[in-house]
Amino acid sequence: MKSIPLYLLVILLLSTSINAQEATTIKTLIVDGQNNHEQWPKITVMLKKQLEQTGLFTVSVERSGYTWKGEQYISDFPVEDLPATIALEKPKTDPDFSPDFSKFDVIITNFGWNAADWPEATQKAFESFIHNGGGLVVFHAADNSFPKWEAYNKMIGLGGWGDRNEKDGPYVYYNNEGELIHDNTPGPGGAHGPQSEYQIQIRNSDHPITKDMPPLWMHTKDELYNRLRGPAENLEILATAYADPANKGTGRHEPALMTLNYGQGRIFHNIMGHVDYSVNCVGFITTMLRGTEWAATGAVTQEIPDNFPTADKSSSIEIIK
Repeated sequence: MKSIPLYLLVILLLSTSINAQEATTIKTLIVDGQNNHEQWPKITVMLKKQLEQTGLFTVSVERSGYTWKGEQYISDFPVEDLPATIALEKPKTDPDFSPDFSKFDVIITNFGWNAADWPEATQKAFESFIHNGGGLVVFHAADNSFPKWEAYNKMIGLGGWGDRNEKDGPYVYYNNEGELIHDNTPGPGGAHGPQSEYQIQIRNSDHPITKDMPPLWMHTKDELYNRLRGPAENLEILATAYADPANKGTGRHEPALMTLNYGQGRIFHNIMGHVDYSVNCVGFITTMLRGTEWAATGAVTQEIPDNFPTADKSSSIEIIK
């Protein structure tokens, strides 16, 4: 019996090593393509890059097929080739949008306000995936999406815009006395003042996502969502941000980082991430990386980086130009 040539043996060993590495990484899917925020293509690439650089995640992207410039479909473009910003036409339902969620450990949704409903079969598959233990990460405008989808609203806990109001659930916030309030006052869900830097206050320092974070840290320029409301079932607020009335805020400490359970599934909800300079914040990046790992596994192995923001100074890196 002839021996295996050395070059074939090297290829075999490399292939085995790569397959073993892929088997141990967290299989992550970013879904996007329906977003009123024009920089969503760039933000998807930014998140994908940061996740993959940890060595913990393998990342795929699937997009719903909006028309762009009246003729081309964004689903035809490789992720890295999309323009940094895209102005979409009026949303359209994409009957072919049907990712195989079962191939993944965690889903990150980069959708936005006025996103077209997913096909019913896709909704049911997603509900089943999360209920049976899949992870979900929702950030910024993704909590504006799908106001009429009951299960999605239970998954995200709190949402805004899309005609959300008292029928959808209470406002949830901390008052100045440190009390957690569920407020059933009638009114619309979803608002924000002008973009600004704002301070994040950790409310649970024992949770794996926020453990070892400083109790106060500055986030870079971003929208501070306030007046979010929803079912708020199985909801834990990990951190808040004070919505200053001087900046058209509520005078309340609004939820900024949240976790939820939907069946056996774990959900991480982050209100931050409006535009590229917001996503460049080391605090935002850290919460997303740790939140995604937690949603997928229930644990966090990543350390707080040395350049993490402080109570009075934000910290940013340039992920991509």
